[in-house]
Amino acid sequence: MVAVARSFREQGLREQVACACRILAAEGYADLTLGHVSARGPGGEIWIKRKGIALGEVQPEDVVTTDDTDAVLHLETVLHTGVYRARPDVGAVIHGHPPYATALGATAAELELLTHDAVLFADGVARFADPDLIVEEEQGERVAAALGSRRAVLLSNHGVLAVGKSVPWAVLVGATLERAARLQSIATTLGELRPIDREFALQLHAVKYRDEFVDEYWAAWQRDLARNERELVTGDRS
Repeated sequence: MVAVARSFREQGLREQVACACRILAAEGYADLTLGHVSARGPGGEIWIKRKGIALGEVQPEDVVTTDDTDAVLHLETVLHTGVYRARPDVGAVIHGHPPYATALGATAAELELLTHDAVLFADGVARFADPDLIVEEEQGERVAAALGSRRAVLLSNHGVLAVGKSVPWAVLVGATLERAARLQSIATTLGELRPIDREFALQLHAVKYRDEFVDEYWAAWQRDLARNERELVTGDRS
């Protein structure tokens, strides 16, 4: 299926979640059939990628509700439900294993404020120390507690969990976390790190990360999806 670029407000939640999965696959989250995105509907229902399909393959029909008894859900669906119970401000949740952020979570290093990408996390990135799979409700609640009020948590030796008030915001958080970790990895090979002052980073955050910018980024991601999927189907690179 060839994607059609549509604005955030023109899309239903199933389409948003499906697009988010494919965007994240392109942003470094592809890992066989692992990783999942969810969104909370206006009635409290939770739409989530089904088990058994890669992030880059997800279409709206592959997005199901957590109470669909016919759907096969990911083992770690409790990561999502735990966060939604604890955070009424969260509208979307991402879990995946992007290489740089996952590698960072396997070290004692913190995400440094080295770039404007890292400024999105000026209040810090949370840590969850248990490397186990998160398959029980109690585990999901502990991850949510570790996340607290922050945008993301590094799951030690495992992966990441990122949240946002909407699907586009959650995608921005997930993609930006991976980019910030990647740039930090590069910077550590080049010389002494020179982080941005935290107070200045907090001021910059308010200027750089706004709803209107996220709408623009989502539209750009949509155009990329449409263009890349058109090329895949037709071979047209125009």
